[in-house]
Amino acid sequence: MAAGGWVRYWRDGDRPVEAMHAHFFDHVYPPHSHDTYSFGITDVGAQRFSCRGGAHTSGAGMVMAFNPDEVHDGRAAAESGYQYRIVHLGPSVVREVITDATGRPGALPLFPRPVLDDAALAGALARLHAALAGNADPLVRDERLTAAVTAMARRGAATPPARPRTPTDRAHHQAAHRARALLDERYPAPIPATELAEAAGCSRFALYRAFHAEFGFAPSAYQRQLRLRHARSLLRSGATPADAASATGFADQAHLSRWFQRVYGVTPGAFRRAGSPIG
Repeated sequence: MAAGGWVRYWRDGDRPVEAMHAHFFDHVYPPHSHDTYSFGITDVGAQRFSCRGGAHTSGAGMVMAFNPDEVHDGRAAAESGYQYRIVHLGPSVVREVITDATGRPGALPLFPRPVLDDAALAGALARLHAALAGNADPLVRDERLTAAVTAMARRGAATPPARPRTPTDRAHHQAAHRARALLDERYPAPIPATELAEAAGCSRFALYRAFHAEFGFAPSAYQRQLRLRHARSLLRSGATPADAASATGFADQAHLSRWFQRVYGVTPGAFRRAGSPIG
């Protein structure tokens, strides 16, 4: 992080709700995804990122909306960097809010556009972030959470129609998912490429192409993300960064710290301590 950059992080101790406020200059997010919905507001400057096969820029006052497991990267769009606020909401939280608002259970929404220019929506998210970061009364936090999620859903959330698959598409889909199942099961351990391809039932080259097409990044990046997500879970439970690194397959604490900060913008130690208000 360049001189003058900073980051503050907050997380709820009881449910999957987190918030971050940061100003970055030269920090570059590698391709990654979250297991949450992530809604951000760019306050100052601009950030650019790749997502859903295209390049996007979020300038001051604009809103970013990432669905769970949606691969994206990120960096400053100008030398002055960017300042932004973001909230991460677990799918269970979003489902609860929408079910309560509509009076019936339904499929989780998908937000079709990663960048929105909507002052009312930005305001709802800003009020939610302020309540989370400022450790507001639980009733205030819940009210603002409800308002922000319903505002986002009204802005165009939808369940996209299924795309017909050809026999070749289905074969690639099945190969990618077989490989993912092995990675899910044995993510902390080194897995040779030949073993992963054998589990997928295709060549390594075919596997790499199918996996990237299905999930948005390479098998090695997916495995690293699994390790990071499990490390986050351990840190939330009070594990030390060293113990989290050892349990999730990182070479050492420094290895975990380097990737954790690259992907999440905050160190494992700061994340572990983030149960208190951002301030």
